[in-house]
Parts: sequence; C-alpha cells; structure tokens
Amino acid sequence: MQLRVLVVSVFKGGSTYAPDVPKYSREFLTRRFIVFAGIIVGYSCYYLTRNSLGFAAPVMVADKSLNMDITNIGALTSIFPIFYGFSKFASGVLGARTPAHILLGSGLIATAAVNICFGFGTSLAWFSVFWAMNGLLQGLGGPCCARVLTNWWASGERGTYWGMWNIAHNVGGFLAPIIVGTVATKFGWRWGLWTPGVIGVIVGLAVLFAVQDNPTSLGYPAVEESVKEEKPTEDGTAGDKPSLLDLLIQNVLKNPYIWGMALTYFFIYVIRQGVTSWFVFYLITAKGVGDAGSAAVRVSGMELGGLVGSLIAGRFSDWMILHAKPGQGAVGKRVQVVMMYTLGVAVALFSFWSLPGNLPWLQWINVFMVGFFLYGPQMLIGLCGAELVGPESVGASEGFLGWVAYLGAANAGIPLSILVKSFGWSYYFGALIAACGGALLLLAPMMNLKSHVQREEAKLKLKPA
Repeated sequence: MQLRVLVVSVFKGGSTYAPDVPKYSREFLTRRFIVFAGIIVGYSCYYLTRNSLGFAAPVMVADKSLNMDITNIGALTSIFPIFYGFSKFASGVLGARTPAHILLGSGLIATAAVNICFGFGTSLAWFSVFWAMNGLLQGLGGPCCARVLTNWWASGERGTYWGMWNIAHNVGGFLAPIIVGTVATKFGWRWGLWTPGVIGVIVGLAVLFAVQDNPTSLGYPAVEESVKEEKPTEDGTAGDKPSLLDLLIQNVLKNPYIWGMALTYFFIYVIRQGVTSWFVFYLITAKGVGDAGSAAVRVSGMELGGLVGSLIAGRFSDWMILHAKPGQGAVGKRVQVVMMYTLGVAVALFSFWSLPGNLPWLQWINVFMVGFFLYGPQMLIGLCGAELVGPESVGASEGFLGWVAYLGAANAGIPLSILVKSFGWSYYFGALIAACGGALLLLAPMMNLKSHVQREEAKLKLKPA
C-alpha cells in the first residue's frame, strides 16, 4: 500500500497558515523506507556495541585469569559516559561538513572493531583504553541520525518518524542481554564482545550503502524548503560557508532557546537516570521486595512504556502542528506536548512512591507509565533542538543537547545516592519531582516557539522585493 503523507510545508511569515498535502512518488517512498530502516538498524547496533560490556562483565569477573572484581568493572563503566558525552558534542560540531551516512556507518564499524579488540585483552589498562575509545566513537550515532531525519522528513511528519526511530534505543537495549548475555555464558566473555563486534561490522557496511544524507543527493526534490545558512555578500552573491566554530557559536550557543532546551534535557536525564539506577534499590530497601530479580520484574515495563510513549508523543506533536492556527509556532506545539508528558512523569513518580509493596502488578503498570511519560520528552526535546536551527547546525545542536543531557545523567549517580543515604527515599522522590518542576518552568516561555524555517521565512517576507 502506498503511504500517503501529510506535510506542513510552510508557516509563512508567522501569519499565514498554508498547509500543502503532497503525494510522494512510490519510488521516493521506497527509497526513504530503506534510509529509515538503515538508521533504525544502525543505531540499534550502536546500542548493542555500547551495552556489550554490561552483560559480559559477570563472566569476566568469574574468569580468575583476569583477576578482576566488581570495582574494576565499575571503573570501566565510569570511563564510558565521560568520553561519550564529550564525543556526542564534538561529533555534532565537527561532523557538520562530513556526510552523515559516512559518519554513521564508519562509526559503527569502528565501535564494532573496538569491541573485537576489547575481547583480546588481558589487563585492566587494555580494557580501559578500548572502552574509552568506544565512548568516543559512540557519540557519532545520534547526531548523524538527527541530520538524516531532518533532511528526509518535513516538519508535519517528522515527529512521527523521529518517534519511530527512537525505538532503536529500546531494540538495542532489548537485544543486548539476549545476544551478549547468552553468548558470554555459553562460550565465554570474549565471544560476548566479539559477537556484537562482528554484527556491528556487517551492519555498518550495510548502512554505508542503504543510508543517504538527503533526497537531493539522489535526484529527488527536497521535502521542505529551507533557508540557506550562507550569508550573502554585498554584491548579492552567496558568501563562503560559515566555519564550524561559527555554526556552533552563532546558531547554537548564542540561541537562548537551545540553552532552554539543553537545561530542560538536563532535568529530564536526571529523572531518567535516577529512575533506571535506583528503582530496583528502592523496591528492595523501602518496599520489602525480596531480591533483585523480583524487583527487576516489577520495573521491566519501563522500556515498553517508553517505546509506546515516544511513538505517541511524536505522532501527537505532528497532529498538533497540522491543526495549528495561523501564527502559531511549530516547535511550540512540540513543547506543549513535552510539558504534558513532563507533568505526567511527576504524577507517575508520586504514584509509584505512594504504592504499597504488596501490589506487584500495580507497580509494574506504574513503572510502565513512568516510562511512557518519560521517553516522550526524551525524544521530543532532541527533535525541537533540531528544528530550532538550520540544516547545517543540526548536528552541532544535537551534540550540545546530548552533552548537557549526560551531565544530568551523571548527577543522578552520586548526588542521589548521598541524598538517599542522608535523608531517605522521600527526598529522592522529592528531587525527581522537583526536576519535573524545573523542566516545566524552562519550557513555559517556549510554548509558541517558531522553527528555524518559520523564522527565516518571516524575515524574507519583511525584505523589500
């Protein structure tokens, strides 16, 4: 069946609402589907090679020849986010001049090779070097996918597809324990690293052939008219392309709304990491759940809820844009959805805190709802950041947002553990709910925010003919 896509192509001058309803050709839709499948499978494999150590680690500790304990594993897992956060920021900026599909595919091949090399190690120093390298390479994935999504899907449909792409996080997170855990247990921890490495090399090569940066590189028309980033010179000709530093400073760091999105992301990732890191401990220590296995079952609905929530959030934000009134901002519509979801996170957290420990099914449903509401903002804030800047700055914007987000994730570790140890779990939930409040305060001024395309078209209308 041919897919019929609704697209809002223009919000001209912020005062005239003129939606177009184009029909894409069957050939274009087929090619775009291949691109979409490529970024989903590719990013799922990034997650597979990112999470491999976590599920091979118990077998590594059991290997007496390595002389490793849980502290050594903890050191390795602490190294990764430091390099990953920096990498996501740097790759978003430095990769703006490199074709996204080249970075995406070659980055996956490189991180797969690191997994393979890791499997040949015998010392903590070897493991530390290669796991730090893995962190540096993993940051290539997200910003590249953001650039591809921005180029192949217009604003009125982008939220739906961004939400569907976001399930790559869940797919990779689901496959890692099955593939790595099973292989490592049966054949040894080295095969637990080699197997995702081999898979990553194969998929990386496929990504290089399947994914293309934008439709125009294949001879198709652009899905959405965009305003070029090149500044005209005095004689009316196009000037030189802005430098990477200019893209970062002028379009990202000097944009107050990007900072607002970044700080909101900080709070969202405090909540996300705080939930995934501490819910099991909370159930055991505060609700009397007998063991970690039983507690893990009760929180297993998080990823499923997140998958459903992100899909609905993307589709709902597209619907709001398609039904917007004249003069309303496209990004602002997505911000309104983020605010609804963030309020839902606060309610779900309070509900989980209040539930007694002898209602496992209600706890599972409650955790599902936490995931449902939490993954919507996690997905949409990245999309908002992409739509606030021009095409050449999307990678830089996503990299900056990702870097600030992982600073938030880092603050969900030791700070929350100190809070729980010193004051109890009520302060833990109070901190997470307060983070929801902080996010809502930051988002409130952006409820009618216009996209980069809208703002530039408004400027063009003001210029004399």
